[in-house]
Amino acid sequence: MHQQTLFDAPVEPESVEPLFDPFAYETYIVFFSGGKDSVACLLHLLDLGIDRSRIELWHHDVDGNGESFMDWAITPDYCRKLADAFRLPYYVSWREGGFLREMLRTDQPTAAVTAETPSGLVVAGGAGPSNTRRKFPQVTASLAQRWCSAALKIDVGAAAIRNQERFIGSRTLVITGERAEESAARARYNVFERDRTHTQSRHVDHWRPVLHWTEEQVWDALRRHGVVAHPAYHLGFSRVSCAHCIFANPDQRATERKLMPLRFDRIASYEVEFGMTIARSKSVHQVADEGTPYDYDEETAAVALGTLYQQPILVDPAAWKLPSGAYRHGGGPL
Repeated sequence: MHQQTLFDAPVEPESVEPLFDPFAYETYIVFFSGGKDSVACLLHLLDLGIDRSRIELWHHDVDGNGESFMDWAITPDYCRKLADAFRLPYYVSWREGGFLREMLRTDQPTAAVTAETPSGLVVAGGAGPSNTRRKFPQVTASLAQRWCSAALKIDVGAAAIRNQERFIGSRTLVITGERAEESAARARYNVFERDRTHTQSRHVDHWRPVLHWTEEQVWDALRRHGVVAHPAYHLGFSRVSCAHCIFANPDQRATERKLMPLRFDRIASYEVEFGMTIARSKSVHQVADEGTPYDYDEETAAVALGTLYQQPILVDPAAWKLPSGAYRHGGGPL
């Protein structure tokens, strides 16, 4: 029989959690992509009774706070509207130039990071060694080759923490939404550990509260709170990472090509220019040719491709609808 720890959510089935006190922090930073798992992390904090005045949502904009190239155009505003609905502070951080600049980097250093903070913008980095990238991230568990996660999310979040004096002499908890069901590599992650930004003067821990949750538990959390899922899920996508995620399967690629033909062709042209495809053995067009586009309505497509989210974020749980992308097998991280 499982012995309930003080931070088990009362509505969840038995699970094994690390023995730490989740109420012992001044600041709770949820790295917030807008995907269902990061939403579930936020809802879990609220279910536990964490003081919402201490919770912050941080969104790492992979397109560099500029033109949409790899990500869903609606994601930044969807995240901001969700933060507003829960009356939570929301901060955006990004690598200057985003995905496109890092991919096209030629004899240049990796660009600086800019982060919104309570006291304004901070800028860090950008003076490292010059080298050349000129290729897409590769489909691998190695972050050295799958550089998008490291360069545009992990390192961006770390820089934003390291360059804010308010975290010195304070206890901070970083929360992320990886789940073991997603991949064998993620199944080996620790639920709780010291964060990479932890120092003697800056106490930062890292918690993955939904690591051992099932997808059913995640959707149930959104249903109970009446949170309308990101529009991409209602288009049929099983994950909300980038719109053109390097892990996309044939059906996803076919849907991308139908939804965003100009962006899709631009990606395909870079594959030709680089002489290296994302999937190694096949071009994005060849992968798409093997798939069938998801069945979606044009109204939902217009929302996902827009930049202003003007739909409801919160609804009565009795009226909540499971999106068509739920429980669908899709390309995901290794």
